[in-house]
Amino acid sequence: MKKFVTYCRVSTKMQGLDGHGMASQTSTVRQFVKNKGGVIVGEFNEVESGGKTDRERQELSNALTECRRQGATLVVAKLDRLSRNAEFLLSLQNGNVDFVCCDCPNVDRFTVGILALVAQRERELISERTRAALRMAKTRGVLLGTRNPNRQVKLMVEGIRRQKMEFIAKIRPTIDEIKSTGVATLGGIAECLSRRGIPTRTGKKVWFPSTVKAVLQ
Repeated sequence: MKKFVTYCRVSTKMQGLDGHGMASQTSTVRQFVKNKGGVIVGEFNEVESGGKTDRERQELSNALTECRRQGATLVVAKLDRLSRNAEFLLSLQNGNVDFVCCDCPNVDRFTVGILALVAQRERELISERTRAALRMAKTRGVLLGTRNPNRQVKLMVEGIRRQKMEFIAKIRPTIDEIKSTGVATLGGIAECLSRRGIPTRTGKKVWFPSTVKAVLQ
């Protein structure tokens, strides 16, 4: 039975509210290992920036060490959950740890080079877009920052939750209609939604059982 070590990461605690939250990633990697008929010999979770290396992220370092110790494969829900640092991802090509990403299972440590550069470029573009937006706001006389950050965080959380509830209200009738045809499993519902071309709340084209479960709950 093939051994796997799972690693899940979010950049901030706030990400637990969206589709890339820790619970969603955990469900995805566990289901992946189950589908492969493997066994999980270690699970590691972390709240840290994806731009840092394994030496700067203790739990990732621990996960890699456990993989080497047990001869296991590292499994992550998405490549950018592993890292957005190209130098680190490229180092996996010369390392002795195999890994697999649930969203692109055909990518391994020998083909990660191109995706590593893409991931880092995306991180750089996010940073550039943020700085550009702040500059534009400043030129318009917008006062950056807030005197009441706790209130702003609360409003942001409420906004995210409101968007989630609006999406659930919109998609739930479709899920109920699929269930009425005899499709009872989360995986079956996810497959039907994907085939119909219905995007997830975050605009993804592929549904996972964990995404359906989040809607139903």
